[in-house]
Amino acid sequence: MPRYDEIGIGYALGRRTDPRWLAPLLSALGDARSVVDVGSGTGSYEPPGRRVTAVEPSTEMIRQRGAEAAPVVRAVAEALPFASATFDAALAVLTVHHWPDWRRGLAELRRVSRRQVVLAYDTALHNDFWLVREYVPEVAELERSRPSAPEIADVLGASSVRVLPVPWDFTDGVFPAHWRRPEAYLNPAVRRACSALAQTPPAAVARGIAKLRADLESGRWRAEHAELLELPEWDAGFRLIVA
Repeated sequence: MPRYDEIGIGYALGRRTDPRWLAPLLSALGDARSVVDVGSGTGSYEPPGRRVTAVEPSTEMIRQRGAEAAPVVRAVAEALPFASATFDAALAVLTVHHWPDWRRGLAELRRVSRRQVVLAYDTALHNDFWLVREYVPEVAELERSRPSAPEIADVLGASSVRVLPVPWDFTDGVFPAHWRRPEAYLNPAVRRACSALAQTPPAAVARGIAKLRADLESGRWRAEHAELLELPEWDAGFRLIVA
């Protein structure tokens, strides 16, 4: 069963397109007119105004796609059902870390397209996120098992790697999105939209969230993280890779 058939219920409610990430993605696609969006999920970052074909293995995620979303093919990244050089560009947004054989998946992106645009993250920087470091350290073990942005860039032979910081009021509920809004993590719906938490043992998450709740109530979190409250954006490790 695809992973997101289990953890993706209600995903579209918490993971919404943020234009501050969509704009650099569109720029990275350049003049590509035909795009395959691999691991497209609910279609949050499908580029408008282009011929897009979505690829998604999860029935649950496909079910949540809106009527305006691109046509979708149910398949996996490691075996794309397209001839070589079919597309001008391949797009993969926060999906490579879910691929069982990520190197083979990247090879498939290169096979079917002349340009590859991949949004990934540096796992070491993710593990330095205060929620991991201080409250749910078990997430770090999961992240260490995933490919990191520098590895992905190296395998692709990237021509550029751009930092995509997370604004404090980010609308896409990716795991570190609420770095300056810690109360959000007390909401079960917010936690369900974060695959890192959804795939961590529930007892560990419950223990960490209970500690966070206590630290918020006592004022300890704000006292220890006062510097974050002054920042408009923060580098959580997200990298836009172009090859």
